[in-house]
Parts: sequence; C-alpha cells; structure tokens
Amino acid sequence: MKTAKLIAIASILQAAFAAPSYAAVKIGFVSTLSGPGSVLGQDQYDGFMLAVEQGNGKLGGVDVQILREDDQMKPEVGLQVVRQLLEREKVPIITGLIYSNVMMAVHRPITSAEVFLIGSNAGPTPITGKGCSPYFFSTSWNNDQLHEAGGELANKMGIKKIHLLAANYQAGKDAMEGFKRTFKGEVVGETFTQVNQPDYSVEISALAANKPEAIYTFYPGSMGVNFVKQYRQAGMFDKVRMLSTSTIDGSTLPALQENALGAITAAPYSPDLDNPANKKFAEAFRKKYNREPSMYAAQSYDAASLIASALAKTKGNVSDKNAFRTALREAKFDSVRGYFAFNTNQFPIAPFYRVDVEKDASGKPAFVTKGVIYEQSKDSYAGECKMK
Repeated sequence: MKTAKLIAIASILQAAFAAPSYAAVKIGFVSTLSGPGSVLGQDQYDGFMLAVEQGNGKLGGVDVQILREDDQMKPEVGLQVVRQLLEREKVPIITGLIYSNVMMAVHRPITSAEVFLIGSNAGPTPITGKGCSPYFFSTSWNNDQLHEAGGELANKMGIKKIHLLAANYQAGKDAMEGFKRTFKGEVVGETFTQVNQPDYSVEISALAANKPEAIYTFYPGSMGVNFVKQYRQAGMFDKVRMLSTSTIDGSTLPALQENALGAITAAPYSPDLDNPANKKFAEAFRKKYNREPSMYAAQSYDAASLIASALAKTKGNVSDKNAFRTALREAKFDSVRGYFAFNTNQFPIAPFYRVDVEKDASGKPAFVTKGVIYEQSKDSYAGECKMK
C-alpha cells in the first residue's frame, strides 16, 4: 500500500515538473477611451476582448488578466498609465494605442523596459525605421504605408489633380508624405487642420478654388464625422470626389449613414472580406456589439490572436523573452485581413483594399470591397531598421 502511494505521489510530482503552470499573464491594454477620439479606442478594446471571450478568459489556452487604461489621447496621461503598468503591475505585455502622439510618448519607456508592446493601430514613422525595437510588434501598418495605398488608389482611378486634408499631428503629417510618395498626379493643395477641429467650412470653401478632381482626407473618429457631414451639406460630394483613409470606416459609419454614400476608401480591412478568419470574426462582432467591425477592432482582434499564438507556443512563459519574441515573429495565426507576415522591422506585410460605401440589399449604407490595391504591402522604412 505504501509503495503504491509513493508511486502515485512520484507520478504527480513528475507531471507537475514536466508541465509547469504559470499564473495568469497580465496584459496592459492602453487606448483612448474618453473624449472625442474614444469611439476608436472602444472599438479597439471590443475587438481585443472578443478574442479573450472566445477563449473563455484565455489566449492560446493561457489565463490572461487584462488591465484596461485610458490615455485620454494625451501623451502625458499615456506615459503616466504606462508607468503604473510597468512599475506597479509588472506587466510583460502592453497592447492597444490608437493615436500616434501617445505612441511616440510611450514606445521607448515600454520597449526599453524590455516589455513587449503589441501595437494595433498607431504606426508613426520614427518607430518603424531607425527607432525600431525588438520588443515592438504591429498588427496594423506604418502610418505612411496606410496612405501609400491611398495614393495608389488615386492612380488606379486615373485622378490627375487632388487636394489633401489631414489633422495636424504625427499621423496627419505621415499621411501627407505617404500619399505623395505613390501618387503620380499633381497635388494642387495641402491643408492641415487642428486636432478635433469641429468646423471645416473655411477649408471646404478654400479647396474648391483649387479645382481638384478629388480630395483625399485623413480625419479619424469624430473629426471624420464632422468633415464628411459638412462636405455633404456644402454640396461638394457630387462635384469633387472624396477619397479617404481612416475617415469613413466602421467606427464612423453609424453616425454618418447616408452622408457617407459614394465615398471611396483605401483600407487595410473591410467587414465583407472573404476569408474564414474574418467571416468568423465579423459575425461574432456583429452578434455581440450590434454594429459592423471597424479596422480598429479587426487589428486589435489580430493582436489578441498574435499574442495567443505566442502564448500557446511558449505555454504561457513570457519570462524567456527570446523564446516569446521568436514565437511572435512566426505570426502563426489566421489574420482577418487575409495574408499576414512580419517584415524585418516587425511591421506587417499585408494587403490593402479599395472599399466603397454603397447601399446594401436592405437599403442601408454598407462597405463593399471593390478590389485589392496591394496584395502584400511592405512599408518604406524597414531598410532603416537595424535590429537583429
């Protein structure tokens, strides 16, 4: 009897040492969850938490604890909440970050602490090239790359003269540069406006004087809602075509409705993309949140899937940083965007699409994918990244 008990105890101890278990992995989620830009942050959070819910509180079969923080779209607040996550909570992973001004403030403090930062939206150019880090991964794009697709879309449409409008912050500046890098026609005007500016009547009147064939805009969140409504009210939609990125998407369409009809967008994602991962995601998102998923939700869902793939590979061990980074770089997950791989700077190689706003079968405005702009887009700064 004693021998049998000893053998049983030995077997239990052997199993415990052979398959170590780890406490729930803490993941800091930082985004803009209050103020005018909060609709984007909420979409980002909802996309991430949908993946956690589908895993019954786990990612990759590993228990996770999500610590949600609001950066208020303010770099100083973002830095404050990140320091709390690093110093008090000792998180090994941080994800989220909608706006580039906040990303620029927190990127170095996080990565220099050798904490993994999985960005799912903001991709400012300085962190894409020379400022890259082995601890930063993106499931979205470099800011310029997003708008290089916009420039190529304008080329494919045969547009020769265009006027550019963007908000005056890091992502807006990157937007202008990215668009001009690929656009082969003439930029007849460039307009920078204040972040969260409510009234665009002066800018709309001024651009008409340049007689462009089209305009291209980058106005995320409430800025996009205000601009598009005022552009429609000014009677410009029927006179000068509107192309955009991150202006009319799943986060703003509910507020715009028919004001957005006829808009043409360059996008990394659309709810109607025909791949198994997206069909599963989009259906689940609609069922849970009663709205269409935006690219912010989709990219954040991908971030959760990426983290899940790495946690599964390392069995929840994040302390072996080389092993966890190797698992992240493999990107062994099915992206809702379709093709997905990491470039040498750990930014995605992924598709971009033309997505128009049209009426669906029920007569409601909806996103319709009209084709591929780039099959496997690579950003322009990976060559400047010298990390191994």
